[in-house]
Amino acid sequence: MKKLLVTLAVATLFWQANAAESTWLTDLPKAQEQAKKESKMVLMDFTGSDWCPWCIKFKKDVLDTAEFQAYAAKNVVLVEVDFPSKKKEQSADLKQANDALKAQYDVHGFPTLVVLDKDGKEIGRQVGYAEGGPKAFIEKLEGYKK
Repeated sequence: MKKLLVTLAVATLFWQANAAESTWLTDLPKAQEQAKKESKMVLMDFTGSDWCPWCIKFKKDVLDTAEFQAYAAKNVVLVEVDFPSKKKEQSADLKQANDALKAQYDVHGFPTLVVLDKDGKEIGRQVGYAEGGPKAFIEKLEGYKK
């Protein structure tokens, strides 16, 4: 019995570690193509990943949780539209694409989460940090489907 409990605990930790490492795309057209093919929504996270305290908190409290990751794997194609201040890895093309998306979706603050249907039509938006953790955010996303 003890071996079974240890095995279950290790498996749970492994699953949670992998769940927090979902695939965030940075190319909206590819994400939209995938969403259409898989009949999923697109969730764009406009973030300042290394300087915005509310972005960092939302990522930790919601986006990186196993509960949200399990939901996202079945329902959402994730797109990070990042505006870092310290990270130097972003290419000039990605910065330009992110600036264009920020203008296109009229984003003025971070975090802003924009939800598109499988056809690319905006169906929902959240500006700023929202209380309630992953359960409340998942309920909000489910409400956008209707």
